[in-house]
Amino acid sequence: MAHSKSSKKRVYIGERNRIRNQAIKSRVKTFVKKVLVAVDANNVDEAKTALSVAYKELDKAVTKGILKKNTVSRKKSRLAAKVNSLAS
Repeated sequence: MAHSKSSKKRVYIGERNRIRNQAIKSRVKTFVKKVLVAVDANNVDEAKTALSVAYKELDKAVTKGILKKNTVSRKKSRLAAKVNSLAS
């Protein structure tokens, strides 16, 4: 258990950040899943619009420091490949 005032504050801040990080990761997963559902349904227009929203959420996660740049780059590349396979 934390003893000093500053260590108690760090525990509080760590918990607050954990909840925020969890919420952002969950939001990212939701939008990625929307793209995948649209791809499975062979809905090109819906997949493209969902892809742009997913890109925005993934980029936000990078700027907030929740996900690493290369991780997001990999996810964006894989999503784009799936959406592009529909178009052709």
